[in-house]
Amino acid sequence: MELSLESKVALVTGASKGVGKGIALELARRGASVVVNYNTDRAGAEATATEIHRIGREAVAVQANVAVAADVDRMFGHSLEKFPRLDILVNNAGVQTWKPLLDLTELEWDRTIGTNLTGCFLCTQRAARHMRERGGRIINIGSGCNKIAFPNLVDYTASKGGIEMFTKSAAVELGKYRITVNCVAPGAIEIERTKLEAGDYAGTWAKLTPLGRVGEPLDVGRAVAFLASEAAEFITGQTIWVDGGLFSKPAWPYA
Repeated sequence: MELSLESKVALVTGASKGVGKGIALELARRGASVVVNYNTDRAGAEATATEIHRIGREAVAVQANVAVAADVDRMFGHSLEKFPRLDILVNNAGVQTWKPLLDLTELEWDRTIGTNLTGCFLCTQRAARHMRERGGRIINIGSGCNKIAFPNLVDYTASKGGIEMFTKSAAVELGKYRITVNCVAPGAIEIERTKLEAGDYAGTWAKLTPLGRVGEPLDVGRAVAFLASEAAEFITGQTIWVDGGLFSKPAWPYA
């Protein structure tokens, strides 16, 4: 099976830090040139691009709020100016609001749905319009709440559940263009943001995860790279769980 991404061009949204950065670096290690999208963290995006250059691959940081159609159009314009083609899109950009349903504001809801779900739609649509002439790979980043409800994260849970169904629908429509669309759903991944959720994030979630550890951005990046490769050319409309078995484990009273 061919896992190399040599000569491919990838666009990764929200790649200035965390999971997005891990995905961008892994795609570069496999041979891809990478468009590193960011919204506000320019320094982080440029640092990601610099690391990609050190790997020996091309990269460019491009600002865009993926919830805004004009920004998305501009981002794709910059991408196609820098590189003559786009082979891989990774819809990773995401935000969340940690707040109970009864306290969540409409503004907070709109921000999360806009970034996570509308952004996924806008970027997929623009990428597919380019890819339909020669095929391509679109990978959407989901979450454990694709499967189960996360309390105090109603906006995030709704957006990620929507991404899973959007993935399936897009896969059905875009298959005739040889464009595959899949979802990667991470479990507990230790990044800058999640470390703030608990005093010992890794220790807290490792105890609940069958494989006995939390995930790292590289774990997600490897799954994305597989789905972007020729080895996955007959896989579409699927969700791959990168969770160490976390969300396959029931709340079982006898364990």
